[in-house]
Amino acid sequence: MKKVMLLLAGLLLTVSTWAQQTDNKPPVRKIEVNGSAEMEITPDEIYLSITLKEYYQSRNKTNKVDISTLEKQLQQAVANAGIPKENLTIENVFGYNPDWWRGKKKNDPDFLAEKKYRLKLNRLDKTNIILAAVDEEGISSVNIASFTHSKMEAYRREVKMKAIQAAKAKAAYLLGAIDENIGNVLEVQDINTDNYSDDIRPYQVNTYMAKARVANEAAVSDIDFKTIKIRAEVRTVFAIK
Repeated sequence: MKKVMLLLAGLLLTVSTWAQQTDNKPPVRKIEVNGSAEMEITPDEIYLSITLKEYYQSRNKTNKVDISTLEKQLQQAVANAGIPKENLTIENVFGYNPDWWRGKKKNDPDFLAEKKYRLKLNRLDKTNIILAAVDEEGISSVNIASFTHSKMEAYRREVKMKAIQAAKAKAAYLLGAIDENIGNVLEVQDINTDNYSDDIRPYQVNTYMAKARVANEAAVSDIDFKTIKIRAEVRTVFAIK
């Protein structure tokens, strides 16, 4: 019986010693670094907002140019520019009465209709030609509503990959300075810094320049559109061998 008790006591002492050694294991040597990457791309999906309005060709309100005439001009201009017709859609329809204070109703001849169109382009080089083919008095406003790239998600993934590669390279050269080697990655945290959409602000196109005609035909613009900057940042933790 005494031998059994001694064996049990020895076993408990061994287990207790092993547990204490496990609890007191040395901390993992590690290094924490951030990595970042950026990329600038040119949008290939640009959405142009064009508003057309009816108007009178004379002060005595005769010879009204209606919205259907202006719409046909815009449709023909888009077709002549080689842009698919499905890229032109109606965004809104509204109207106004310049003599509303007289109590005139919507079916009154003085009521002027407006239509807002959305035109999808991959470049702005033919904008001048398109707008020049529409009666300039019938163009109320033109502005860029939004823009993006058709492969935006692929570019975002690529930038994130470059960010983590930059973090690994940073950890390697920092440890190399003290004759240490980088080990396996322990943690990776994606820091959400990709706010490229903040740069998508509507801004006005100079309609007077856009509608200018040279020998009855506007020139093709060779000015590139503004780029989109994509940025990614990651926090990483690597073990030290």
